[in-house]
Amino acid sequence: MANLKEIRNRISSVSSTMQITSAMKMVSAAKLKKAQDAITAMRPYANKLTELLQSLSATLDADSGSKYANQRQVNKVLIVGITSNRGLCGAFNSNIVKEVTKLANEKYANQEVSYLAIGKKANDAFVKMGTVIANESEVFDDLTFDNVAEIAQLLMDKFVDGEFDKIELVYNKFKNAATQIVMTEQFLPIVPVESDANVNLDYIFEPSKVEIVETLIPKSLKTQLYKAIRDSFASEHGARMTAMHKATDNATELRDQLKLTYNKARQAAITNEILEIVGGAEALNN
Repeated sequence: MANLKEIRNRISSVSSTMQITSAMKMVSAAKLKKAQDAITAMRPYANKLTELLQSLSATLDADSGSKYANQRQVNKVLIVGITSNRGLCGAFNSNIVKEVTKLANEKYANQEVSYLAIGKKANDAFVKMGTVIANESEVFDDLTFDNVAEIAQLLMDKFVDGEFDKIELVYNKFKNAATQIVMTEQFLPIVPVESDANVNLDYIFEPSKVEIVETLIPKSLKTQLYKAIRDSFASEHGARMTAMHKATDNATELRDQLKLTYNKARQAAITNEILEIVGGAEALNN
């Protein structure tokens, strides 16, 4: 059994760790509320924009397609992985890395795959896997639509220029504080929408439908990326809050066990001292 000093040091160490994890849990809980409100408020707008774009696209002729919907043979693929800049959030980051690795090794095993990292943890993993064309981790320092739009424009330009034939997004979708869903979305080319014969949009468009679609598509793509990053941002704080909650509970349990061990060792030491005193007294009496 460890001596009393070693047990006291362990109790002190575990108590310090417990204070840290508890503080991180409270910080993530406070940040989660704001991040959750942001993504909850944004989803209806993003979904309605996509619905409007699909409705308009379904009524256009095949030769009126956008340059962002250009379907070509897939030889070069870009995978955009969205993680966090910091760890201590459970399997949040590793799940993204696993999904990206699976895509590269299975779905796109015969294609040339490159990576774009949004989050330091993604960049650290991707540099070991292949070519990383950019590291956009600083976007989390000031997460605004304008900053994300610059990244989306970079992706759109590279697709139009023919540098990549397909671009995929991999991120964690926020469901609740304890649940994050790993999502893989095709960013470019735009997924074609099957025309519905029953669609009847009896509207007058100013300007033309083609011009409206050409304007909406870049906005829709930027909104899609912004929503993905916002989802990931909220998921990060939810995952960290949950992880730190479990860590705090484990530290509390370990501290209680160590205190029990300490009390048992202390009681055993006191008992031994009493026995030694009694034995010494008996020896003197004899």
